[in-house]
Amino acid sequence: MNNKLFVGNLSFNMDEQTLGDLFAQVGQVSSVKIITDRETGRAKGFAFVEMGSDSEANTAIEKLNGSEQMQRAMVVSIAKPMAPKTGGGGRGGFGGGGGGSRGRY
Repeated sequence: MNNKLFVGNLSFNMDEQTLGDLFAQVGQVSSVKIITDRETGRAKGFAFVEMGSDSEANTAIEKLNGSEQMQRAMVVSIAKPMAPKTGGGGRGGFGGGGGGSRGRY
């Protein structure tokens, strides 16, 4: 299993210290990272929390998933690995569109 947790549906007012303290009530917390927008710096409403062990991660899921924090029902689950990026900004990784021939008349 994995001891890294995805935490979703967070209040935008939640900070890493408060979130870490909450998870510390159920086990040892190795790291906490609230994900923010690069441009604005505003929280995106989800985070990753790494627990000290797999069993502590399971306990955190059992006790905290669905619990209400700052008037929001928090979602806690095992974090899934990131899918590999395929480059190219949505165009299949091969740059600009073809454009075709601009034949002369």
